[in-house]
Parts: sequence; C-alpha cells; structure tokens
Amino acid sequence: MTHSEFRYAHHPEDVKRYTTEELREHFLIEELFVRDEIRLTYTMYDRYIAGGAFPVDKALKLGTIDELKADYFLERRELGVINVGGKGKVTVDGAVYELDHKEALYVGRGCKEVVFETAGGEQPYFYINSAPAHTAYPTKKVTRNEAEIVELGDSKYSNKRTINKLLVNSVVETCQLQMGMTELKEGSVWNTMPAHTHERRMEVYFYFDLEEGQAISHFMGQPDQTRHIFMKNHQAVISPEWSIHSGAGTSNYTFIWGMAGENLDYGDMDGVAPDELK
Repeated sequence: MTHSEFRYAHHPEDVKRYTTEELREHFLIEELFVRDEIRLTYTMYDRYIAGGAFPVDKALKLGTIDELKADYFLERRELGVINVGGKGKVTVDGAVYELDHKEALYVGRGCKEVVFETAGGEQPYFYINSAPAHTAYPTKKVTRNEAEIVELGDSKYSNKRTINKLLVNSVVETCQLQMGMTELKEGSVWNTMPAHTHERRMEVYFYFDLEEGQAISHFMGQPDQTRHIFMKNHQAVISPEWSIHSGAGTSNYTFIWGMAGENLDYGDMDGVAPDELK
C-alpha cells in the first residue's frame, strides 16, 4: 500500500516566525518506514518526493498517488532508491535488481511497475526520492564501487567525511534527480560545514546509521536567520533552495542527500563561512 502526504513551499520571511512545532510540521519527515507500507511525502519544492518502502511480510508495489494525477507513478517522473538495510530486491517491469546495503538504483521515466521486497536475511529499508522527468533514461543499478568518491573535511574541525556520489550525472544519466551518501568518520559530527545554499536546487536530507539514544541537530534557514530541528535515526528533512542544510550529531552518522532543480552541476553552490552564520 502506498500512502502520501503533501507539503507546501514556504517563504523565508514567514519561516523566520515559525515556532519549533511549526518548523517540524512543515519540514521534518518523521516516519518513513512503516511495516509493509510505502510512505511518501510530496513537496512543492520542485515537486520533489521523498519516502520509504519497508517490505517485511509481503512485496510492495509502488502505486500512483493523488497528487500526480497519473495512471502510474513514473508516467512523468524518475526515481532513485538507496537501500539502507539488509539485502533486498527491486523489480522494475519484470527485471530484478538486487540491492545490498548502501547500493542504489535509478529508475527512468515510463517504467510502469516497481516492486520492493526482501531477499532473505536482514530486513531491507528502501529510501526513495523522485522528481519530474522529461526524458526516459535507462534503469541502472549503482554499487559502492561504481560511485564517485570524494574525501572531505578534517578531524581538527570534526567534519572528516566520505562523499559517495551514487546517482549523479558523472555516474548515471538523469533528468534532474541527484542522490548520494555522506559518511561521517568516527569522532566527526559536522556535515556540510562550511555551509552553503544553492538557489537553483532544493534538497532533502535523510539521516541514518545513528546510534540508539543519539540525536542530530539539523540546521536550516537563511545564513543570517538560521533555525534548527533535532532529528532521530531514519528521519528526513526538506531543505528549500534559499536555506542552508547542515547538521551536527551527538555521534557520527550517515546521511543521504537528494536534490532536483535548475541544473545538474554538483559544484553549483554559494558558500557561507562558519563565522558568517547567524
């Protein structure tokens, strides 16, 4: 079964006045993985969708949702999937793709049937992102070894991290969807620091690999009007194009970044030095 919820876009002048409860209501996606369900959040930021599929006792077929007004989910969309659990299977129009832990799958526009299921053993958690698409590109699996890997940061600044570019235009052809995974080294807690904005793209962050009992403070807002949201493991947060997107955890963790918008230029960002933030 596929469930969906809807989120409007927000003006930064309005967000300045939001309470903690309002910030969480509009930007935090608290529950992505529900047993034997597909949960999706449709946002008005570039009409991006983020969600999760958690097949336990049965296979889960990705159904269309009311917001799309489409005969099937990928009629006018592309899809990215990253498995953050045990080995699972994704079947796309009859072709079976096995996804191990931290492996990705790109599914192109026009594919009519997408089914998620377990492959035995530890339970898979399929994290899903989707964006509108105007060209049909081939479905392609991307392993950890096929990713473009970049080492960034310094333990001196508590931000030593490995960036795995999985579904980006240097690895797989997409219309506008890009996804990757950043792993924080032990002892490092800051992600995307120094911070940046990119007004030509919006973004969604999904946090996982966080120890039980620990938390992440995700920072958002304009550089001179920052706000924070405390988050738990397996939660996601919507980042508008005008907002920074950074975070600090009480331990190290991993997060998946997904984005869509005006271009596919990963380096297109407007940096903000740490001592410029307010």
